[in-house]
Amino acid sequence: MKVKKDNQPIIMFDGICNVCNHWVQFVIKRDPKGIFKFLSLQSDLACSLITDYNLNNKQLDSIILIDKDQIYTESTAILHIINKLTGPIRFFVLFWVIPEKIRDKVYRFIAKNRYRFFGKKESCLVPSKEIQNRFIKTKIEGGKINE
Repeated sequence: MKVKKDNQPIIMFDGICNVCNHWVQFVIKRDPKGIFKFLSLQSDLACSLITDYNLNNKQLDSIILIDKDQIYTESTAILHIINKLTGPIRFFVLFWVIPEKIRDKVYRFIAKNRYRFFGKKESCLVPSKEIQNRFIKTKIEGGKINE
């Protein structure tokens, strides 16, 4: 399934997780060219993509990056995202030197406890008019994605 025509990377995130929503806002502020599009994991399209890409339950507790038909999850997704942002945050790409198993163990600990540590919302993020175009709003009808 083709996700979009413009081939921009998509960040899929837990729309009710406070830390995930803060991460999305953080990325938007450091992505002035609008490289990334965003999609809540609670959306119908995200459910379809999860099935299409055969993602497992471990990956669903993660920020998921789809970039050029590649899937990145957990700490690897975060580092790929940071690598495309502007500003001092790019310093954190140095975490590539830490073995993935160690990075992901820390990531999974935070992901597993994200609601307890940071809370959650009753409903998904509703983007402001200024950033609405950064969020994918789609319906799947007859196997086709309509934007």
